[in-house]
Amino acid sequence: MSGPDHPAPIPADECGARPNESEGRRAGILGDKPRHTEPVDVHLILRREGTAGPEVLLSRRAGQVYAAGLWHLPSGHLDGPHEDVVTALIREAKEETGVTIQAADVRFAVTVHHRSPGGSARIGVFFEVRHWQGTPQIHEPAVCDAMDWYPLDDLPSPMVAYCRAGLDAYRAGNRLAVHFQQSTDPIPYDTAADRLRYIPGARDIPAGRPDAPVREFAQRAVGRIADWADVSWAREDSRVWRVRGAEGGVWFVKIHQNDRFHYREVGAYRSWVPTLGAAAPRLVAVDSVLRAIVVTAIPGRSLHGAVHTPDEQRRIFHSIGALAAAIHHSAPAQPASGEPVLLGKLERHLDGARAHVAPGDEEFIRAMAQRAAHLPDLELVPTHGDFQLRNLLWDDGTLYVIDFERSEQGPAVRDFVRLSDAWAGRPDLYEAAMAGYGRPLTPAENEHLVVGAVLDAVSGICYGTSHGDLELIERGCRTLARLRAADSA
Repeated sequence: MSGPDHPAPIPADECGARPNESEGRRAGILGDKPRHTEPVDVHLILRREGTAGPEVLLSRRAGQVYAAGLWHLPSGHLDGPHEDVVTALIREAKEETGVTIQAADVRFAVTVHHRSPGGSARIGVFFEVRHWQGTPQIHEPAVCDAMDWYPLDDLPSPMVAYCRAGLDAYRAGNRLAVHFQQSTDPIPYDTAADRLRYIPGARDIPAGRPDAPVREFAQRAVGRIADWADVSWAREDSRVWRVRGAEGGVWFVKIHQNDRFHYREVGAYRSWVPTLGAAAPRLVAVDSVLRAIVVTAIPGRSLHGAVHTPDEQRRIFHSIGALAAAIHHSAPAQPASGEPVLLGKLERHLDGARAHVAPGDEEFIRAMAQRAAHLPDLELVPTHGDFQLRNLLWDDGTLYVIDFERSEQGPAVRDFVRLSDAWAGRPDLYEAAMAGYGRPLTPAENEHLVVGAVLDAVSGICYGTSHGDLELIERGCRTLARLRAADSA
């Protein structure tokens, strides 16, 4: 096992240099400038699936070697120009651990250009292997005193910083990284002296990850990120990633589709959302140029499409009512603005929805719009603005809420518009929600609820038409049919 920062002797030139070449060139000198002669070493990421996730094999260096006492991947130098990197990896694995690896099972993982605190540089090529023969054991006790499997997400300490850099790049899905340490840096990995720098590929960013400025913003906020998972909602232009930190922790990174949504959500997080406590995420960082935010993760599964027993549904809707009350009481109510409800975009939405509405629907929609102009004004409170099952998470009896980009001051009943489909035909769920809310809706609020549901259905059909979302179109048409039937009863 060669030391990762002790270069192997440069082999004699076997390339057949011409007699007129200078000795300086043969020794690695080109003109007055030294030519790079970094050694190449290989690192084995022997990976298996453990009970808590992927695990990698690590060995602890010992004896008269560089970085004794630190954990490291099985690794070593190429023996000479006759040996390629895959052959070297297979040989080192056998010598150090006793396992037999077939070349067909070797997968390239990442290359790291490294410089040690002592100033020597090298190129490290890391390979992943998931299939092998034999049981890993210590085969070089003079330079290794321990060997064990460790979770990839919970690496041991102390670890050689160079090795840790390669594993962090591997976990993050990067293929090339630079790890140039300073002379004052410690040899063991230290978060305060983390020199790892990823080099992006020449083509598009790999699927599932944002571009470099967003990644850099997020990592400034939470530290190095090991994993990006795109969890964006299919119907929105906003992008959302669930990220896992290299040192643990989970957050969400979101890019808003426009400035209006960005400032609405940031404003909500900075004003009334903290009053909800653990029921909502916490804002970690904001970049308004990128229209990006980082928020903490919360537990639970979206109620959209979830199946629960009738009793549990009633408990859930009681909690929904209580959470709506907490939102609406998070700041003092303001006088009504006197503006018409949801009428500004009606004509545009009707034009987009007209191909799907049933005969008589357009007349009904326009009648409801006229009714909206004469509705009594309602006081304004903080509203979520998209208070529906997909933005509500349920976890073992506890309700959570996410996504505040449509938050603004409005009538409290605004937050029940998109929920009304969920309790349609289930008076028990409506009663449970109102019990949790602490009071029933007033007659004026019920009028606003019906008009708001009609106009929101038209908006949904228009959006579904332009985005090819048949489910959204069907839901909007179903809502219109239900409300027309109720209005004519």
